[in-house]
Amino acid sequence: MKVLLLDWNAYGGEDIKAVFTDMGYILEVCPFPDGIRTSQKQADELLLKILEEGSFDFVFSFNYIPVVSNCCLACEVAYVSWVYDSPYIHVYSYTVLNPCNFIFLFDYAVYEELRREGISTVYYLPLAVNEKRLGNLACTDAYKQKYQADVSFVGSLYDEPKHRIYDKFKNISPYAKGYLDAIVKAQKNIYGYNFLQGLLSEDIVKEMQKAYPTDPNAKTVMSPEAIYAEYVLARQVTAMERREILEMLGKKADVFQTVLYTNNPDTYITGIANKGIVDYYDAMPYVFMNSKINLNITLKSIKTGIPLRAFDIMGSGGFLLTNYQPEMAEYFVPDEDFVYYDSYDGLLEKVEYYLSHEKERIEIAQNGANKVRTEHTMKKRIEEMVKVLCS
Repeated sequence: MKVLLLDWNAYGGEDIKAVFTDMGYILEVCPFPDGIRTSQKQADELLLKILEEGSFDFVFSFNYIPVVSNCCLACEVAYVSWVYDSPYIHVYSYTVLNPCNFIFLFDYAVYEELRREGISTVYYLPLAVNEKRLGNLACTDAYKQKYQADVSFVGSLYDEPKHRIYDKFKNISPYAKGYLDAIVKAQKNIYGYNFLQGLLSEDIVKEMQKAYPTDPNAKTVMSPEAIYAEYVLARQVTAMERREILEMLGKKADVFQTVLYTNNPDTYITGIANKGIVDYYDAMPYVFMNSKINLNITLKSIKTGIPLRAFDIMGSGGFLLTNYQPEMAEYFVPDEDFVYYDSYDGLLEKVEYYLSHEKERIEIAQNGANKVRTEHTMKKRIEEMVKVLCS
């Protein structure tokens, strides 16, 4: 089969190219930078001629890109996309109805929501790893020295100015601000169920619109309530949760070391070593395999799905300690392949326990790695996508 792969520097982009090639696909890679992804005119100029002359079986991209769907519709070519972000506003675009689409979503709750609305172009597909790359990484003494840690967390704390949208609501009515603070605090303590959108009344949304207007246009059916809940409130919940967890672990700095890898080098938390951003391909797997415990603190807008970080940790051979996510228990065995927590106190107890029980920790990490590298591979996921495409 011949595939046109749109390359926009996505996580896993290099991996998926390698796997398609290893599987014998004829692969043509087309650079597809940010500007083109939001411009139908530029997308048409780039893609229409390629698609008309290329005789491709399908176009592939990570995440769904509406302008690409329109190009594929015009050229009668199938468009396969694999979404790894949630929320992802473009899956609420009217273009998802284009019959050329095969949109694979990793969060079952989002898939179920869209299917209930009669959207037949979406499918459920968990994320995966390139087991060939992760399974063959050689960890030198230099890597061990550089990346060893008792506890590590790789991810954003959403404390950069561009992420601090919640701060825009500080001058809304005292009742509305107090209400938002209360539901954010409540959601922070609940794992496995997201209730933020359901608690946003019309009056509260009107107050939010005054401070931070959002105007869904004819291109999307995502409501203001959904946008505020998923892009603002859920991110605020996650920011608070991640910081509070790290602050709690930082207080134990005399007992164990906690390392943070994040994109804000100015983030300071007492007792935590902030080592800045880490490269996804060249360094992150070594962080995971050389940390005794790797934390996954899921973005709250991911309702049931397994984040890519969890697969990457286990696929790299790392021990995974994660918040509760419903789909984790569907594919992995708790306390055998991974460990989960359902409270801050529970997280701390499990950190202390597994740091002092090395044999159990290593066995769990090995089990998780074996399962991910055999059952959750990009090769298997591509086979599933093509099976749907050809059915």
